[in-house]
Amino acid sequence: MPETTPFNPNKKFVRIIQTHANGLVEFEFAVGEPELFVELLMAQAAFDEFCVMHGVTPTQGRLPASQDSAEQEWDWSLHAAREQQIRHQDPS
Repeated sequence: MPETTPFNPNKKFVRIIQTHANGLVEFEFAVGEPELFVELLMAQAAFDEFCVMHGVTPTQGRLPASQDSAEQEWDWSLHAAREQQIRHQDPS
């Protein structure tokens, strides 16, 4: 039986998705478990304050995709869905 790590609400994770030219920072924020996150968008100054307030260290890069096909069905983000929608829009 695999060993599970207990949920720790004191662990907070921030993963920067993109820094936009207009100064907004798009990022994922998770509490306790990095796999369960919300996507947020803030001005750089607000983002810096948010990170200090929550005691997180920003990192670059996204979580690796799940290898299990059943789990992979649920492995998506709003950012990824938006990017996919832009690629599939009809140019006419």
